[in-house]
Amino acid sequence: MPDAIFAHPRLAQVYDTFDGERDDLDLYLSIADELKAERVLDVGCGTGSLAVLLAAKGRIVVGVDPAEASLAVAREKDPDGKITWIHGDATDLPPAAGDLAAMTGNVAQVFLTDEDWARTLTGIRTGLRPGGHFVFETRRPDRRAWEDWAAATGPLVLDVPGAGRVERRMEVTDVSLPLVSFRFTYRFLADGEVVTSDSTLRFRERDEVEESLAAQGFRVADVRDAPDRPGMEFVFLAQRD
Repeated sequence: MPDAIFAHPRLAQVYDTFDGERDDLDLYLSIADELKAERVLDVGCGTGSLAVLLAAKGRIVVGVDPAEASLAVAREKDPDGKITWIHGDATDLPPAAGDLAAMTGNVAQVFLTDEDWARTLTGIRTGLRPGGHFVFETRRPDRRAWEDWAAATGPLVLDVPGAGRVERRMEVTDVSLPLVSFRFTYRFLADGEVVTSDSTLRFRERDEVEESLAAQGFRVADVRDAPDRPGMEFVFLAQRD
């Protein structure tokens, strides 16, 4: 089940505003250009930020996500229906539908068990054409990002179109490596409603990720740095056989 931050209608509505500038998406757009990918699968597409940018460049795009509330926001950004939106997960992707599959943000880290991660990789491999590529990012465990999250205790208040002023607080609730759990608390100042969202991410080492990719029929073509967070993440570019 997706976390409330993606699945709760009020939180999906404010997600993009709190997510801020998506400089991280430039990397994915450049890789799509580099590979001359015409058909792209956006796995865990959320509110559709990457999918819309890809479609604007004339690409055929499929976005899949298990959170219907996030998909509702995504569909609003696609009034002409250029993008195929699927309510589901990677195993629901059409076979051999993409030249490139992308998984942005923290999506690769929400799969907490080896079984769920392997199942996701299998679904992506099936969704790719032979020789297709898969690009995703994952945070480096040695950079201990959760320590920065724990230090950021102050509230953030933003004006959200359609929702008014919204306050967000974040707290790290548990660190049991390789798992890190945290909670977002949102207060909608217009009516006082409080909505919380609990999340857990798995921090995998580079060799662990590479081994898992190889086990599911991928070859690691490159491991890059994330330009928007230098030294903080691994960006994996893998190719299916």
